[in-house]
Amino acid sequence: MVYKEEGGRNVMVQKKAGLAGLTVLGAVLAIIFVSPIFILLNNSFKPLRDIYIDILALPSGLYLENYTKAFKALDFVKSFMNSLGITIAATLAIIITSSMAAWVLVRYKTKTSSILFSIFACAQLIPFQCVMLPLVENMSNMGFMNRAGLVFMYVGFGCSMSIVLFHGFIKNIPLELEEAARIDGCTMVHTFFLIVLPLLKTIMVTVAIINVMWIWNDFLLPQLIINKPGWQTIPLKTYMFFGQFTKKWDLATAGLVLGMIPIIVFYLTCQKYIVKGVTDGAVK
Repeated sequence: MVYKEEGGRNVMVQKKAGLAGLTVLGAVLAIIFVSPIFILLNNSFKPLRDIYIDILALPSGLYLENYTKAFKALDFVKSFMNSLGITIAATLAIIITSSMAAWVLVRYKTKTSSILFSIFACAQLIPFQCVMLPLVENMSNMGFMNRAGLVFMYVGFGCSMSIVLFHGFIKNIPLELEEAARIDGCTMVHTFFLIVLPLLKTIMVTVAIINVMWIWNDFLLPQLIINKPGWQTIPLKTYMFFGQFTKKWDLATAGLVLGMIPIIVFYLTCQKYIVKGVTDGAVK
């Protein structure tokens, strides 16, 4: 009995030590990830001279003039509407097309569907830089160097990962529901939109969050495609603070914070669906 009690105590001590180690590791990782945001927010309230003197020093006061100047320089309302329209249009298109494609790949199991799913899964491994130049050339030849073309390209790049997520989730939906709908006279289109799509709410929110965060913050693809002054998104407008000879760090930090606020609010509102959507799709 003595040996059992001592063994139980040793196990408890080891568990507590492991938990303490994970807590410390989590705290260190949190500090590493949060520190850039803190530095950005901290310097957005400082004049340019104070930023050059000490980037880590706390501001002597809330220098709000950075935000008013950045708001005007960014033409924030127009840039915000451009980013919002492109993000919403691309995300909705990704959700509809990828969910339909994943449903067909799950329900119609053939060699072709297996090959197509493998292609979509492997497409996530291809860096954008590998296809950047031929993509821009082809889009230019087709007259797609505009916001509609940008949305079209976002759909192409975003569907591969979205199809994989939808594919894992749809496997858990009972086939009997769809068979009952077809017996009642539903067509293939009605079955998807009336039966399957409402059941995908959790994973749709997850896919939406992932794609919204990526599209909203993207700089490279809009920089290559959008070439008209009134069409710039927030990341493109923020880039004008970084000139060849001068860098307006005071306005840039304030502009970056303004651009971050909408996506942070969106993420905090919907974050609980991310883990749930991914785990529901992974656990069959």
